[in-house]
Amino acid sequence: MSLFALVPILYLVGNAYVFWRGKQALQAQPKGCRLLFALVYWLGALSIFPEFLWHSASSPVYLLRLLHQVGTGWMVFTLYMVLALLAFDVLRLCRLRIKGSSWVALLLTLISLGYGYYHYKHPSIKEIDILINKPLTSPLKIVAISDVHLGYGTGKQQLADYVRLINAQQPDLILIAGDLIDNDLTPVKRERMQDELNDLRAPLGIYMVPGNHDYFGGIEACEEFIRWTDICLLRDSLVQLPNGIQLIGRDDRRNRSRLPLSTLAEQADASRPIILLDHQPYDLATTARCGIDLQFSGHTHHGQIWPLTWLTDYLFELSYGYRAVGESQIFVSSGLSLWGPPFRIGTDSEVVVFRLTSNLQ
Repeated sequence: MSLFALVPILYLVGNAYVFWRGKQALQAQPKGCRLLFALVYWLGALSIFPEFLWHSASSPVYLLRLLHQVGTGWMVFTLYMVLALLAFDVLRLCRLRIKGSSWVALLLTLISLGYGYYHYKHPSIKEIDILINKPLTSPLKIVAISDVHLGYGTGKQQLADYVRLINAQQPDLILIAGDLIDNDLTPVKRERMQDELNDLRAPLGIYMVPGNHDYFGGIEACEEFIRWTDICLLRDSLVQLPNGIQLIGRDDRRNRSRLPLSTLAEQADASRPIILLDHQPYDLATTARCGIDLQFSGHTHHGQIWPLTWLTDYLFELSYGYRAVGESQIFVSSGLSLWGPPFRIGTDSEVVVFRLTSNLQ
């Protein structure tokens, strides 16, 4: 059975389990109350399916955004309710009964989701000092972000808040490591989000590479939208900035014919600083072999919510944070925004600020 088939089955089984426990907790209540609970519960549980099927409909953006948040948010609600209820079931097997365990599980879940929503809405600033062994004309401040996922999850007002946060860091250079767009450009265009993106300010420019979600919405349509902004989209290309920094932007792995990193690195001057933007953090040893000084990636979200952090730690050799590999320094971000449910539990929404200096100055 494929993963795509298994996930919805597990989701429905989990909801059936939570619903059953809810019915037990309400068995002393009037029949009308129990019917209302069943109606509301299954409307929430099943809202995820029309959210995926209906996201391009020509309906008001606010309605589709509400459907998106309820549908994807219910997935996390289900996960945390199942974990809490199972924990109480295990305690009961150990003859430790918690009175009103279903209500306690609900309270713990709602507290977790409330914390996760607040944490998502308040991104952190991660400042990283990067010392390289190549000459720099002057120290450089780089603001690097990834995984903004503009669309029904991240809207115009949220983007405006992000732009203010980025500009407040007074960057020399802004880098975007893919997934600027979520699955669908419809809300992005209807809300004219290019206006907010054009408020970004950096003397050395704004550069991005595509991510897998930029491909989901159609890479050609994404390229057309980016042309409405001041952002320079790099797809298997190299640019040299006025201060001599060389920036390599790789196309996403969804392009199976993208150029090898070695081919792109051969176009660069190995004696000058080289920064690599690559959405998905794979094959980090090749980064070191190619003489890259700094790689910035995203994609993993670091799992976004616990315990999915364990899954990304298993799937990626570096699912989050900083690592030096040979002479190369690599940072994988958990992302500025997120995909799907509006919660950050056990991970951060973040803006990364690199302070780039040379030990040859």
